[in-house]
Amino acid sequence: MTDLKRVVLDVLKPHRPSLVELSQRLSALKGVEGVNCSLDEVDQETETVKVTIEGNSISYEAVETTLREFGAVIHSVDEVAAGKRLIEDVRTLQDHRD
Repeated sequence: MTDLKRVVLDVLKPHRPSLVELSQRLSALKGVEGVNCSLDEVDQETETVKVTIEGNSISYEAVETTLREFGAVIHSVDEVAAGKRLIEDVRTLQDHRD
């Protein structure tokens, strides 16, 4: 099985613990080199957050477990990069159509 290099998640979490605490906890996971949590939407009891995780060997299971411990739920997996290196998206002619 190849290693995960990037995972982008749409996550619903309670207000507490904070984004800072969540980011720190995720960044401490083995194989994770960086975490970016961006607040997308807030309602009375929850926050919708875009979570981007990059590293050499991310364990999706460990990420899922950590989010669950924080009372968070993964709404969707929006991007996954796996293999020996990251491949960035390339715009093509089809992307430029109106």
